Amino acid sequence: MERNGAIEIALRGPENPLLQPEPAGGTEGAEGEADDAVSKNLIWRVRVLQILGDTIVVETPMVLRQRIDLDPGVELVGVIAIGPNRWMFETRNLGPAQVRLAGGREAQGLRLEMPERVERCQRRSFYRISTVGLNLPRVECFPLLDPATAVAAQAANRAMILEREAGSDVPIAGRITAPGEAVSFLLPEVGPSFPSTLVNIGGGGVGLVVEGEHSGSINSSKVLWLRVHLTPQVPLPLCVTARVVHTHLDSMQRVYAGVSFDFSLDKAHEQFVVSQICRYVADLQRDQLRRQAVG
Repeated sequence: MERNGAIEIALRGPENPLLQPEPAGGTEGAEGEADDAVSKNLIWRVRVLQILGDTIVVETPMVLRQRIDLDPGVELVGVIAIGPNRWMFETRNLGPAQVRLAGGREAQGLRLEMPERVERCQRRSFYRISTVGLNLPRVECFPLLDPATAVAAQAANRAMILEREAGSDVPIAGRITAPGEAVSFLLPEVGPSFPSTLVNIGGGGVGLVVEGEHSGSINSSKVLWLRVHLTPQVPLPLCVTARVVHTHLDSMQRVYAGVSFDFSLDKAHEQFVVSQICRYVADLQRDQLRRQAVG
């Protein structure tokens, strides 16, 4: 707080068998092995506004300038990231707070329960400790060779997702089959794909981590076509155009890339992306609160 710094928060999801404590010696390739049948954790980076005894007050999480409303009582995972080191802890949302900032400006935030303890993540485990782990969304990245060709592909992506959410079996222009069968995606003009992991989401874009063997791909293009997997709540990958704003190499030779969503050629897609992410968060909260009620 004194350094005007931030922590990361994520909704705690259901127990995931992929995220049990690692055996002695670790497991090669454990990171990124996400089961598409298990909910993913979205992580928000939020500035610490106040420390009040047993309460941490942080900014309200945002996505594309849209505030994300988290219900009081929901369980969260907090992350303190300092350089390559991470500490994780369990907490819960105690409700909203109004904070007066320097200069008299007021900001709305969240009151988080102060943790009794934090645990350092092993560097190879990234976002995992003995009591809880985060299952991060995987993202397929494509160098976007002609941004104008993404407009039709994004329109098709909206139609395909809405069709699946409505439970329709009718193909759209031959590009989608009945549920349970293979899906053929309309692609813009792109280069070869490479994988990444979505590690945080903010007001205008996301943070991606690319493993070292693909670092040349992320550095070869400033404009990307992303397919973000938010299964099972979003039935198909959420596609969006993005621009690489900055990159840096961490101690494990992974590349962190901050990318900004670009809707300059397709304003209609922005509200669709926002609505899908907000619905995704609402579904996760509802499922968690239901588990709390029966537990």
